[in-house]
Amino acid sequence: MTDPLRESLHSMWASVAASWDEHAGHVDARSALVAQTMLDAVGLRPGERVLELACGPGGVGMAAAEVVGSAGAGVLSDVTSQMTAIAARRAKHRGLDNVTTRELDLERLECPDASFDAVLCRDGLMFVLDPATAVQEAFRVLRPAGRAVFAVWGPRDRNPWLGALFGAVTAVLGIELPPPGVPGPFSLDAPGTLDALLKQAGFADVASREVSVPMRVDSLDEWWSVIPSLAGPLAQLLASLPAETEAAIRTEGVAALTGFATQDGYDLPGVSIVGIGHR
Repeated sequence: MTDPLRESLHSMWASVAASWDEHAGHVDARSALVAQTMLDAVGLRPGERVLELACGPGGVGMAAAEVVGSAGAGVLSDVTSQMTAIAARRAKHRGLDNVTTRELDLERLECPDASFDAVLCRDGLMFVLDPATAVQEAFRVLRPAGRAVFAVWGPRDRNPWLGALFGAVTAVLGIELPPPGVPGPFSLDAPGTLDALLKQAGFADVASREVSVPMRVDSLDEWWSVIPSLAGPLAQLLASLPAETEAAIRTEGVAALTGFATQDGYDLPGVSIVGIGHR
């Protein structure tokens, strides 16, 4: 049976794939420390099989594929074909012959039990309607001694690079973001939440840590040119608004970020939570 809400969320990510393609380099550069933290946590070895979930442009999965080498394999997956096409093209451009792509739903992984040595998911779990099921699926597809690592965004007030946009939309339109019942970027930000999901799924040696992920921009015009276009449902919402309303949201968001000015631009704080578990 088709689930209208899930179908809507999936189509929403398909609709912003072009922007993720355009800004893939920005995403990789800004999240480089998170990616390295994830790879360090799983301790990949040559010859292992790795699955990246919610891969988007595929930055983490490609880095993992380079570590496991030609004797190993990297499967870059996303719920939309538009995203996997971007990842496939980027992997080909980097000459990664050990990479394949698949369309997979985090809550229903169409993979056999014990298929992979490691599962990686950066900035995807918090958008899942049932994150507990998604983590259980990651556990299921891991081989004995396999490892899974998830990165999610920390609290909204410590991520003003995005929180300011949410606040601006609420201030101008008077609506709650995300809407009730819809998971958003800060849905797993509470202390201990990610650890609890991993332990509930059966993972052992669970541990998590915070990683600083600041956004440095030359101007707030640059911030506006990148973040709204990547922000999933917000991108669709902003595109549907009259120009004067969008301008009011932009003005509100920029005003909230002016206090982060430096001598050569703006340093917008950000923090991720990276959690690791062993099968």
